[in-house]
Amino acid sequence: MGELIQLPLKAPLRRNALVAKPWEFRKAHWESSHFVQMLREVADRWEDELGFPDLAEGRSVGDLPPHFTLKGGVGYTIRGMCGLRGEEGRMREAYYLVGLLDCLINQVNPILRTDILRDLYRKVFELKDLLQFHWYGPLDQVLLPIDRVLHDASVYRAALNRAATMKELYQRIREGTDTMFDILGRRYVFYCPRVGPMHHE
Repeated sequence: MGELIQLPLKAPLRRNALVAKPWEFRKAHWESSHFVQMLREVADRWEDELGFPDLAEGRSVGDLPPHFTLKGGVGYTIRGMCGLRGEEGRMREAYYLVGLLDCLINQVNPILRTDILRDLYRKVFELKDLLQFHWYGPLDQVLLPIDRVLHDASVYRAALNRAATMKELYQRIREGTDTMFDILGRRYVFYCPRVGPMHHE
């Protein structure tokens, strides 16, 4: 028999984690009305240095290390994704919907200037109803931010722009949103907003 390969132990679930997969959502121990998205290694190092969550009470968003505060269109996106947390299949389908809506908002392909645009509208509204996933108000950005070193958004947009048919466009959106979904799950954590004092259990 060969030697046993020692596999690294899985990191224990953080005390403030609501769910670990496919995306990790954590309780914030500062008052905020917005979700915060942070690189996993930055969040873990900061929490460990701070003695989180015990010493984090009374902190503010201004005390946080580099992060994205999710407002507007991306705020509605992360609220919807959090509502589906732990359900990977539905979350992936929802992020595909986010990609379709982004395509609709930004019209990144010339074929969307034709009557075919109606097919995209129909698909978006069908998925919104199916998943009970909604955005409100004027929208500009709905895809969650990803640091450029991890994902080049211009490459994704160029791939969408080259699609010659709606079938090809849908396929490229699916591939692109699946890639983004995996990066967001592996490399980021999401802190859920809270208002008022935190009661420790």
